[in-house]
Amino acid sequence: MIILDTHIWLWWTHADPQLSDEFVRTIQTHQPQGLGISAISCWELAKLVERGRLRLPTTTVLWLHKALAQTGVKLLPITPEIAADACALPQPFHRDPADQLIVASARIHNCRLLTVDTKIKAYPHVKTD
Repeated sequence: MIILDTHIWLWWTHADPQLSDEFVRTIQTHQPQGLGISAISCWELAKLVERGRLRLPTTTVLWLHKALAQTGVKLLPITPEIAADACALPQPFHRDPADQLIVASARIHNCRLLTVDTKIKAYPHVKTD
């Protein structure tokens, strides 16, 4: 399994040209084993809609259900282990709680995290693609 950062999930779902061909191939390669989506990504997308920074082609809840129903997608709950790890990440790490939970999810599930977020990619305590 590989975990998709929120923006990667959104871009993949919408076939957005911001998603590189390399990332598309990575997603296709990992799809049979699973594409992990942290539950916090659902909240993060809903907040973007609420703030007017994202427009979806349907209601937020319908979009989330359809996006989570894609082949290979696995919704990853925020477990006690993930919550604890998110609050105990080796420092320095930035204070965005969504990023902390997504990184902790990748660490606890021992998976690579697919992201273009430069802060996360520079963090040495999580494996990224």
